[in-house]
Amino acid sequence: MKRRLIAVASAGLRQPSSTLLLAERLAAATRRALERLGAEVDVQSVELRDYGHHLVNNMITGHPSEELRPVLDTVARADGLIVVTPTFSASYSGLFKMFVDVLDEGVLEDKPVLMAATGGTARHSLVLDQEMRPLFSSLRAAVVTTGVFAAPEDWGSGHASAASLADRTERAAGEVDRRDTPVVEDPYMTPTPFEDLLAGG
Repeated sequence: MKRRLIAVASAGLRQPSSTLLLAERLAAATRRALERLGAEVDVQSVELRDYGHHLVNNMITGHPSEELRPVLDTVARADGLIVVTPTFSASYSGLFKMFVDVLDEGVLEDKPVLMAATGGTARHSLVLDQEMRPLFSSLRAAVVTTGVFAAPEDWGSGHASAASLADRTERAAGEVDRRDTPVVEDPYMTPTPFEDLLAGG
């Protein structure tokens, strides 16, 4: 099995950051999952807060800086991408969206993407399916089935919620390698012709 590169982008703004902590846990779990399959794994992580000004300048000029270009190249070369954002106003953060917006066109097509988010309440977990999944689906990424959301109570040592977070982390990490995942065809992409419906075909 070839060497795998996993890129990790964390959009946490504070230090310490629960967003960064979740990104690190997902990266470690993904490494373990791929190594169990016999892969050699490289993980390259980036804290987007360190590139905030570069992202703004890229949005304004349309060109990445010398500092930002290697980050974008890493995402382009990666065999999989882990993205984690804090929840702001029931959606992903502006910093996170700028990062996605400056990625090269088509760079996420068919690339496995593991989505995750943190928030102040479990009610914000809807950000995964209502905001993040449509975003990455529109970019034709191969979004893994299990998204991971962590609320404050999920970090409690020994609590059932902490065990649940660990379970979700391991499950999502195991879905990053999609080579053997069967492709489910969208029935609406190949509709039955109207004349066949009339004929009972």
